[in-house]
Amino acid sequence: MAPTAGTLANSRLRRLAQRPAGEGMAAAPDERCELCNTPITRSHRHLLELSSRELLCTCRPCSLLFDRGGSGAGRYKLVPERRLRLESFSMSDQAWEELRIPVDMAFFFRSSDAERVLAYYPGPMGATESQLELRSWQDLERRNPILAGLDSDVEALLVNRARGADRQWLVPLDECYALVGVIRTHWRGLTGGREVWQQLERFFDELDSRARSATEGS
Repeated sequence: MAPTAGTLANSRLRRLAQRPAGEGMAAAPDERCELCNTPITRSHRHLLELSSRELLCTCRPCSLLFDRGGSGAGRYKLVPERRLRLESFSMSDQAWEELRIPVDMAFFFRSSDAERVLAYYPGPMGATESQLELRSWQDLERRNPILAGLDSDVEALLVNRARGADRQWLVPLDECYALVGVIRTHWRGLTGGREVWQQLERFFDELDSRARSATEGS
């Protein structure tokens, strides 16, 4: 299922979209671990419920219970923390067109349920699946071997080509949900309005500040 309004509550998308930078250890108002009900900090981890693709907020002790392969019994998977700037990413305009994404922002992840890579693009109504051609993804993966190492279900390739940008990152899936939240929360009218583009610039600047270069290792 896509991370749309039907699968993620609007309130959670807003919290992801509006998380303040630089306050990792501050208490998160009204937020509690969804496993043990303990109050959690702003920098808490997330579990992905695989069947629904819902994110669950977790405290550190609970997240540690899932921080090894197989610990989620096939139901949950801990969203990882690595964020990599893919500064030498190889993707031409033609290669992007072959991926059949109708807008200039998208994220791609390997779904264990679908047994293939899925592509979604964010918009004012949520995230919409694009019909990704397998051959196009395989060609992209051949040019960028780092994509073969995506952690299924919980890591994604995030691409921003909007307004002349040409940036790619390997990110935890909750970053993609946060991007969906930014657009859903701030979009106004037919074109989005000035505020949404300011918030998107802030989102990508903050992602860059937290990401390491892929040349520094994974």
